[in-house]
Amino acid sequence: MKASKADYELNAVALFRSSNTAVLSTLSKSTNDYPFGSFVTFASNNNRDLFIYASDIAEHTKNILNDTRACVTICSVTKDGDKQTSARLSLIGDLIRIPDTETDACQARFFKFLPDSKSYSRIHGFHFYRLNILKARWIGDFGQIGWLDMKHWTANVPKWEKSEAAMIEHMNQDHSNVIRSALNASFGIADPNAQMLALCTDGY
Repeated sequence: MKASKADYELNAVALFRSSNTAVLSTLSKSTNDYPFGSFVTFASNNNRDLFIYASDIAEHTKNILNDTRACVTICSVTKDGDKQTSARLSLIGDLIRIPDTETDACQARFFKFLPDSKSYSRIHGFHFYRLNILKARWIGDFGQIGWLDMKHWTANVPKWEKSEAAMIEHMNQDHSNVIRSALNASFGIADPNAQMLALCTDGY
């Protein structure tokens, strides 16, 4: 059965939410704007914002201070068979430094999912950047290729954002059995100590 555009969206979101590594491509200031790509880690916000944590001396930082245009490509490489059938999602947009008023919230979420990054906070010159997504390209398999509907990828603030901590506490205290059941049903993981860490517009 041929995949629909709705399937593209669901599969792209599943890859986006389950990943924290990607290839970031920026326009190289030192090589006359030739594309420069390298490995990065990232975190996604409760909406579909994407954050990276970069040093002021990094090549990517130098590049985006000169030209904010960038592309983040997320892949799930097939272990066996044809690697060309691997799923990938390319997010094109502008990388903008997070303003100081938003840094604490961004840092809390980033470190929650990438705790090893905390050590970088003790080094001067690391800052958070948000990718303001303009286009999203999905490739799932041969023939499963398309541009995604951008109304699902534009920045928005969930109505429940200010209640997120209370909602998580309630679920962990009063509905831990539901969390364990969902984890087991979705991923085949039976963990008696499973807890909810965060919420997003695509689930938890």
